[in-house]
Amino acid sequence: MQASRIISNKRYLYITVFTSGMCTLAIELSASRLLGNVYGTSNIVWANVIGLILLYLAVGYFIGGRWADRSPNYHTFYRILLWSAFLSALIPLVARPVLVTAAGAVANAEAAVALGSFVSVLILFAIPVTLLGCVSPFAIRLAVGESGSLQDAGATSGRIYALSTIGSLLGTFLPTLFLIPELGTIRTFLLFAGVLYVVAGFGLWQQQGKKTLKWLWMPVVIIILAALVLNGPLRTPFAGATLLYEDESAYNYIQVQQDAAGNRYLYLNEGQGIHSQWSPNTYGDGHRTWSFFLTAPYFNAPPFTPAQVQSAAIIGLAAGTIARQYTAVYHSIPIDGIEIDPGIIQAGAEYFDMNASSMQNLTVYAQDGRFMMNRLGHHYDIIAVDAYRPPYIPWHLTTVEFFQELRTHLTDQGVVAINVGRTNTDRRLVDAMTATLLKVFPAVHAMDVPLSFNTILVATVQPTDSTHLAANLAALPANAPSLLRDAIEWGVKQVVPVRASDLIFTDDRAPVETLVDSLVINFLLSDQTSLIADTP
Repeated sequence: MQASRIISNKRYLYITVFTSGMCTLAIELSASRLLGNVYGTSNIVWANVIGLILLYLAVGYFIGGRWADRSPNYHTFYRILLWSAFLSALIPLVARPVLVTAAGAVANAEAAVALGSFVSVLILFAIPVTLLGCVSPFAIRLAVGESGSLQDAGATSGRIYALSTIGSLLGTFLPTLFLIPELGTIRTFLLFAGVLYVVAGFGLWQQQGKKTLKWLWMPVVIIILAALVLNGPLRTPFAGATLLYEDESAYNYIQVQQDAAGNRYLYLNEGQGIHSQWSPNTYGDGHRTWSFFLTAPYFNAPPFTPAQVQSAAIIGLAAGTIARQYTAVYHSIPIDGIEIDPGIIQAGAEYFDMNASSMQNLTVYAQDGRFMMNRLGHHYDIIAVDAYRPPYIPWHLTTVEFFQELRTHLTDQGVVAINVGRTNTDRRLVDAMTATLLKVFPAVHAMDVPLSFNTILVATVQPTDSTHLAANLAALPANAPSLLRDAIEWGVKQVVPVRASDLIFTDDRAPVETLVDSLVINFLLSDQTSLIADTP
């Protein structure tokens, strides 16, 4: 009977180790999304999350080993897991009010409040993750202690670490690919904490029977707190705006807001900047970032007319503002739009008229921009790249090799237009992108978008001059759409000299995230008051 009890204890111990490994990684990934909803998912955020989680685990390994030597029994082990489950479930509930405050601070560039909130939330992970770190050394001590022999200590340790790692694999993929898109970040937290609580509770029940019932206060507290806290959106709408849509996709936290005039705006993650805009009676005005993409083909040698624009591709389609404007100006020209996030595409179809009935000429691909472009056999008069926004800049869309690939998809009069972020005093990213483009194209031109921190860079297949834009404006037909004319007029006003830096991005070396992190830190330490581009 004693032998069978030991086997039963060991088997359940292994189940518990597997579960704790799964929950540890699930909490780490969910932590990045919890913070990413407000602070984004830049290298800085990931470094803090991963670094502190590893620190907490290291402390847990040390404490767990000493704890197990002093109290080598199962009921202590399962109590540790119960507390870890309870505190893990508390994280998103306690963090939510802090994050709501932080969302407003980030939107208003209140660096001290935002930084303080960031640190506060990370501190919430200290105790539960440290307790999870106690699991593996404690489990090894229990398993080896029951066998009464050190002959199989190595095999037992290996088995426990293997099970914990396999559980971690499941905890890596389940939240990212399925649970967060389906349930959201907070409910994913609560689900994994609940699984850990049930496994630990059953293990303690095997050891102590009805005495385990006294631990039922934990889920009661979580249920009450969840009912009180989980009301309303994470980020409240701007003053005078109504929240139409809120969702978490596999890639982003998505919001659609509508102002009193009926204009709709797409916000992602921390809510800085508008990623798409829809107006009920107009297609926008010429001085907004999206409209500047309309000017790009007119850097070609004059006279260049609207009739010469026959096709377009957009990498970073978002909810389709650029595509809608191109359709308004050029009518039925074929447009290929690439957007990696299916959730944004869905929001675009429902709230921004990015659907077959409104834009039959638009073909949408839910895929990575570079991957998809290399599989399309089409040629375009313009390729618009609107996938850069600090700190979200996919490095593989910034390299010489990427622009060489785009060059093969351009017609003889083709142009590439990209939206690059900057600050009032830091143009390093613009200069680096200029230098990179000049490795592929003979000419690059720049327009600073007014009232924003955006610069539109235009690279042309043919040798061109920035004065061509004004010449083509003068040559526009009288019946040219006012949206196009306004955009080119603004473009002429906002043309600025280009300056190429010594930094060139390649597939082998593209330190774009390091540069952007530096740009963001310098901005936060400066006295500038807003990093919000394209706000209503």
